[in-house]
Amino acid sequence: WLLFQNQLQKDLEEVKELLTKATRKRLRDVLMTEKHKLELEIKNQPPPKPKDVAEEEKSSLGGYTVKINNYGWDQSDKFIKIYISLNGVQKLPAENVQVNFTERSFDLLVKNLNGKNYTMTFNNLLKPISVEGSSRKVKTDMVLVMCRKKREEKWECLTQVEKESKEKEKAAYDTSDPSEGLMNLLKKMYAEGDDEMKRTINKAWVESREKQSKGDIPMDI
Repeated sequence: WLLFQNQLQKDLEEVKELLTKATRKRLRDVLMTEKHKLELEIKNQPPPKPKDVAEEEKSSLGGYTVKINNYGWDQSDKFIKIYISLNGVQKLPAENVQVNFTERSFDLLVKNLNGKNYTMTFNNLLKPISVEGSSRKVKTDMVLVMCRKKREEKWECLTQVEKESKEKEKAAYDTSDPSEGLMNLLKKMYAEGDDEMKRTINKAWVESREKQSKGDIPMDI
């Protein structure tokens, strides 16, 4: 699951990067379509099953379970702080808000909030955390997860997957021609796209070649 999610995220980052380089409206429209498609696919990915939540807790969950996708994060010298907005969470009994920590992950479970259960899982944290020193705080309309750093150092991102993705993307753009990356993406989109997508790409390609032959634009795709 993590590998597949990582690949989708890489595709999305590349589309975003290419959008900053594309100047023709039709090409930008194609890229925007692909961007929205990838964002929807990432959003709809099912969460991995939490490993540290007791089986009896899983089986006792009633109602609809929602995966939390939106959060904010910050850090101090000693803590990584993850902020999760949940309206009315402060009204729940303390035992309904549970966080299970390991050295490189945590699972949040909020039970029976307005008839729904909420979950969030972070695996492969960038650096080790102290299980004993980590905790959660319930505030007004918010849960704050406090991950105690084992070493007092700055984290550049939350997970190892994010770091690897950023490094690979940076290396790719540092060593390759942006127009080559755009061409590879268009080929991929053409191969995987439906008839409408293929017609759109074909039309954009033909118009680009026509303008290029007239000397209107330089060779860029």
